[in-house]
Amino acid sequence: MQRYFLLENAELNLRFFIHNTDDIHHIKNVMRMNVEQKIILTFKDKKSLISEITAYHDDCIEVLTLEDTTRQTELPVEVTIASGLIKGDKYEWMIQKATEMGAHHFIAVQSERSIVKLEEKKLHKKLERWQKIVKEASEQSMRLTIPDIKYKSNFKGIYDNMNEYDYILIAYEEEAKRGETSKLHQIGSNLKHGQKILIIFGPEGGLTESEVHLFKDAVKMSLGPRILRAETAPLYALAALSYQLELMR
Repeated sequence: MQRYFLLENAELNLRFFIHNTDDIHHIKNVMRMNVEQKIILTFKDKKSLISEITAYHDDCIEVLTLEDTTRQTELPVEVTIASGLIKGDKYEWMIQKATEMGAHHFIAVQSERSIVKLEEKKLHKKLERWQKIVKEASEQSMRLTIPDIKYKSNFKGIYDNMNEYDYILIAYEEEAKRGETSKLHQIGSNLKHGQKILIIFGPEGGLTESEVHLFKDAVKMSLGPRILRAETAPLYALAALSYQLELMR
């Protein structure tokens, strides 16, 4: 069954209306669904309900909720991925896959070594595109929420909000060169349900010393002995946390 999100709280045996134009197009023109066919709606309060299409209107689709089919699919901790901007298609691929793997928030950062430069006049359109990619990935992977994406012109913009997080980690290749292997595991072992984690990654050229020093109180960790691509590193970290928090407990 196809999944779609509604920014309302769920309620059984109640009529709701889908107004999102992309969703309407997908249901009506791509999937060619008829009245009485069923979809799954995921609501703001993280509940998923099997729903039946009851009518097509000029500007919306009317549905009736029938059955609660909610299954917990969210990571037990709230992970924010802050990464230096990388080439467009690679960044889009990363946020799509990281959404599938459970990331809750993304912060795209204009790092000192970012090859890509995001112009202010194109920012709104770019964020809209990224948010659409994340929404579709959330639907495909049966997430109960859609991650949000923000942009910061440098890492200082993140430093100002460090108090929001229980843990701040930096994936730093110098730690890998020194043979560090235990910090991610140690933190993963101590995490409690609902805690917030910020993980910082560099762009293709890595983080500069000044960027790393800005977060001098953060935990600098390696992601194993191999040097990973900028778009691969966040996925490695999410997979490691998922293994510890979801498969080993």
